[in-house]
Amino acid sequence: MGAYAALAIGLINLRYQTGADGNLMKSVVLIGPGALLLLITFTDSGKAWLQSKAAASLGFAIGGLLLAYSFFV
Repeated sequence: MGAYAALAIGLINLRYQTGADGNLMKSVVLIGPGALLLLITFTDSGKAWLQSKAAASLGFAIGGLLLAYSFFV
């Protein structure tokens, strides 16, 4: 769900800030990690890693930072 949320926020940001300076790079900061995490969920080793406590902590931290970033750009 976090991957989808980051991807969706990035795409929404890209659409609503059309014509703004540096909009593509601001949106890629959100779209990139979301797409990467979504792709990881399709591999067996990625699924195993995502079930660890370290991955959960890292996911919450990065997800929170991306969410905060989306409000400030």
